[in-house]
Amino acid sequence: MIRKTIALAAFAAVAVAGAAEARDQIRIVGSSTVYPFATTVAENFGKTSSFKTPVIESTGSGGGLKLFCAGVGVEHPDIANASRRIKKSEVETCAKNGVKEITEVQIGFDGIVLANTKTAPAFNLTKGQIFQALAKEVPVDGKWVANPYSNWSQIDAKLPNEEIEVLGPPPTSGTRDAFVELVMETGCLELPACADLKKADEKKFSSVFASLREDGRFIEAGENDNLIVQKLQSNPTALGIFGFSFLDQNSDKIQGSHIEGVAPTFEDIASSKYKVSRPLFFYVKNAHVGTVPGIKEYVAEFTSEKAWGPEGYLSEKGLIPLPDAVRADAAKKANAFAPLTM
Repeated sequence: MIRKTIALAAFAAVAVAGAAEARDQIRIVGSSTVYPFATTVAENFGKTSSFKTPVIESTGSGGGLKLFCAGVGVEHPDIANASRRIKKSEVETCAKNGVKEITEVQIGFDGIVLANTKTAPAFNLTKGQIFQALAKEVPVDGKWVANPYSNWSQIDAKLPNEEIEVLGPPPTSGTRDAFVELVMETGCLELPACADLKKADEKKFSSVFASLREDGRFIEAGENDNLIVQKLQSNPTALGIFGFSFLDQNSDKIQGSHIEGVAPTFEDIASSKYKVSRPLFFYVKNAHVGTVPGIKEYVAEFTSEKAWGPEGYLSEKGLIPLPDAVRADAAKKANAFAPLTM
């Protein structure tokens, strides 16, 4: 009986291993912002090559990198998309789990937008006003208190007399990380009380700008940016936070807010005039190259001029291309699978 049990267990292990070894499709996880670009490349790749179309999951940058760094082997993802650069702590986690060589590929730039439905008036906001609308604590009469603002006009009489309701990404999202860094931190520093706090207590300052409201004025809407677009259409007083590509693809339904007087347009993001922009990446697990079919070819497709160049099909989806020389160098390193160093 014991021998039979051992034999069955051994057979099951071999069967599972055999199924894992047979994976012939690239698996990609990560950023919801990079998702539409990666999906477009994957579809083109599937149509024009002999390889199967890669399977892509929108898990958020942090969630995707966690899955990516969990280990080597076909039960783990091959590629992770990210709308922020991988953290040193994540690289260390990867290494602890045997993921020792990673290739970093910066694919271009994206803007972070606050948008609302076209049936409502457009917003023109400063970063300081956005901080005051969304921070968990704000300065009032020299004291830091729980955010008392329920209407935009309470922050500035020139803003609409509408309730503050903003739909945004969860903490696992790279868009959330970038929004906190590019808008909340710099917006906080526009207020004298915040600048004073930074000088007096750096730790408290970091907590203040990174903590968003939990009273229903800021609503975590998950990793599905398309769902935010749908909710904006049904709620004309709400704003949504997401990548420029979703604004670009839904420009018939929604409009981007001006921030510091600049509209989120392709040209203004590319020229750095629009200040709320960030780089986009994907990361390749080098140990899987040559084991899972098609990784080399997928990377070559993504980094080809027909895909990520100024006239490439990804620019039609809203990707802001890298400058020519930077793009050429990035393609060379990507296709050589140069290991990331930090």
